[in-house]
Amino acid sequence: MKAIQLSQYGGPEVLQVVELNRPTPSGYEVLIEVHAVGVNYADTARREGQYVVKTPLPFIPGAEIAGVVVEVGERVTNLQPGDRVVTLIESGGYAEFALADARGVIPLPDALRYELAVALPLQGLSAYHVLKTMGRLEKGETVLVHAAAGGVGTIAVQLAKIFGAGKVIATASTEEKLALAREMGADVVVNYTKDGWENDVLESTDGKGVDVALEMAGGDVFYNTLKCLATFGRLVIYGVASGEQSRFYPSSLMARNQSVIGFFLPQIMRKRELLQPSLQELFTYVEDGRLKLTIGQVFAMEEAAHVHELMQSRQTKGKLVLIPK
Repeated sequence: MKAIQLSQYGGPEVLQVVELNRPTPSGYEVLIEVHAVGVNYADTARREGQYVVKTPLPFIPGAEIAGVVVEVGERVTNLQPGDRVVTLIESGGYAEFALADARGVIPLPDALRYELAVALPLQGLSAYHVLKTMGRLEKGETVLVHAAAGGVGTIAVQLAKIFGAGKVIATASTEEKLALAREMGADVVVNYTKDGWENDVLESTDGKGVDVALEMAGGDVFYNTLKCLATFGRLVIYGVASGEQSRFYPSSLMARNQSVIGFFLPQIMRKRELLQPSLQELFTYVEDGRLKLTIGQVFAMEEAAHVHELMQSRQTKGKLVLIPK
């Protein structure tokens, strides 16, 4: 089979097309013929050796896959060859075939296309659990969503509304992206490339600040987001896209009972009582029309290096998808 593999850390150029043996499932594993794979900032962090956990080499990126089951391990009872499925895996998605644990594989609704389905496992679940599980969003609260035109951002804006947020403030870097965030349901849009953007956020809340903030950039964006936090506010960190680690004094949170919370999706993956029901809930929102999935662009798998370049240069919006065939 063909796959995209990296054997050293570095820029997009380290992503190479290779020929590998097709894997064989055993135990609870299933082998999926991959029809679509989602591209995420986690993939670029893996490639650069900057991921939250160590990335072993050689490595095949790709966590979100959708496709058809072609083989099952001897202990699998819930799936069979021919099933259309979507799942989240630790690695191996940038390939024509990938192994997955059957206990975390979800059957696809018949009407849901593969390239739409891969917008949900990583980015959909991240948005869901950052808001609900970690951010503890309550009805009527105000939410700040950064990079609101991206894969997680477009979903988070909509989910915040579905979960009952009173006001959703979205930030993005261009007028086109701000327009998309507003289309997704944002009440207020702010260009975070503008100096003093945090003052616009505070002004939109009458100086009270936001109750839940979703932060994935790091550096100055983190510091300015802290300034936007309300009393009892929760700032949830789910990435460091800028590559800049942030330092702050935890005691500064005490005066207003604020929280800074970390989120790492693989921990949710290990709690199946959280993983499967939340993914099924997301499918329900898609099927009844409350959640719209925004696909930015679809590329051939061999273009993975180019897609990483586009993502890191902020030239994209919506979900980026690779098609192996």
